[in-house]
Order: sequence, then C-alpha cells, then structure tokens
Amino acid sequence: MSGAYWQQVHADGLAVPTDRPLDELTAELTRMLGDPDPAKRDGTAYPTLTTWVARGVYDDLLAGLGDGMAIGLGIGLGDQDTDTVFRRSFSALVLGECIARDNRRPLLPGGKILEWGDRLSTWLLRERDLRGFVPGKGWAHAVAHGADTLATLAGSPHLATPELTVILDVVADRVLLPVDQLFTSGEPDRLAHATMAVLRRNVVPLRVLEPWIARLAASASTRASYDERDPYLAGGNAEAFLRALYLQLSLGAQPPQMRSDLLLVVVDALKSSNAAFLRPTGE
Repeated sequence: MSGAYWQQVHADGLAVPTDRPLDELTAELTRMLGDPDPAKRDGTAYPTLTTWVARGVYDDLLAGLGDGMAIGLGIGLGDQDTDTVFRRSFSALVLGECIARDNRRPLLPGGKILEWGDRLSTWLLRERDLRGFVPGKGWAHAVAHGADTLATLAGSPHLATPELTVILDVVADRVLLPVDQLFTSGEPDRLAHATMAVLRRNVVPLRVLEPWIARLAASASTRASYDERDPYLAGGNAEAFLRALYLQLSLGAQPPQMRSDLLLVVVDALKSSNAAFLRPTGE
C-alpha cells in the first residue's frame, strides 16, 4: 500500500483499519520492519505493531505474531553491512513487545516465552552486523535492541533463577565476543540495563554474580598485542560495560537488594582494570 495509507492510519490514532484483513496488514508491516527507509521501518511499521500489541489487538494471535518475529531474527543472519540487519533488529524489538504484553497480562504458556528467549539469545550471539546508526538509513542497533528485549524477558514471571542466570551469561558472552570496532552507540548501557532487570528480580545469588563479574573484569584488563589491530579492542567493551553497570547500580532507581555487596565487587573490578589511573600522583 502507499505511504499515504499508513499516514492516514497514524492520523487516525493507529486505530486498526477495517478495510483490510488484520493478517494482511500484519504481513505488510512485518515486511516494512526490514525496509532501509527509516520512515517506513522506524516511523511506521514499528510503532504501529507495538501499539497494536499493547492495545491487545493481537491477544488471541500473540503466539503467532511472536513466532513470526522470531523467524525474522534469522533472516540474513551472518551478513555484515547489508540491509538485512534492519529486519532482524526490529523483529527483536517487536518480539520484546509480545513478551511485555504477556508480562502484563498472562496470555501464553511458559514454554513459548522460553522458546522465544532461546531464539533471541542465539540470534544476539550470532549477530555480526554491529552497526549503530547507519547514515541515510537510521538505526540498525542490533545489540542495543537485543539488550532491550533481554531486559523485558528478564521481567517475565515464567523465568526463574536458572533462566535469569542464562540471560546474564548471554550478556557477558555478547560483551566478550571479538569485535572489529568497539561499541559506540550506547550498547554497553543497554546491556547493563538488561543486567539490572535481572538483578532487580533478587533471585540470582551473589555466589553466582561474583564469578560472572570476575570474568568480565579479566577481559577488561586485557590488551591485545600491538599489531595492526587496536589493542583496546580486546577489553574495551568489557570495560565500558562495567562502568555502565557501576553507574546504574549506584544511581538507578529500584536497586536490587544486594546493591551494596555488588557495588563492592564491581568497584574492585574497575580498580583492577584501571590501576594505572588510580595511583597517587607522581608514582
């Protein structure tokens, strides 16, 4: 359909049109999630789908919609610097809205939410197009969008300590994966936000969290050898993540019950990776 059609839908307050079947409208919006034009993808398809999910339009169809978004996570997976990233990245966001709808009003069996969580995690760790903002095409932001959906997943009542621990491992794995360029578009902050969503559940014990942070700290202290690669690529993302986590633990609302203990652990990690900057002047 023409852009004018969807402009009118938005002008009508995103009421569901009555002149076309919902499945046809949904299929068109889903295709638009992968459009390189940000006006179609980010300005039209994404807000329309998420608004309809939040309003309950898909309540009887939520499993099917989420399954469609999960399929979208695999389209072009492994590509770098191609437009296929938009479909994957924005499918992750809409999948998050499906999970959020179930969080607010139980509609789905726990197994479906866990299935989506598995597919989301697999995609996020296999995603190779790590661009943030793409000039002329808007946000790709796959890692940030994946982190946002992990944060929503962490709020699901279907997840208990084992599943929440897996989310933490996915966050750490994503932070520690080799990259050709450090994250520059807020990804460490979004991954830290997902971590905070897990911590606020107050069910993952400190004996699990301490070695998890130590693993990140070990990477943050690592510098690659001086060859053709920036030596900070080895630990830069882990360092940025630990700083973001410290900030959110220190200043964030609704702190986890063990915030004081966790802050001590994170501070020790930052001390170890920033020792050169913490010595007395003149040493």
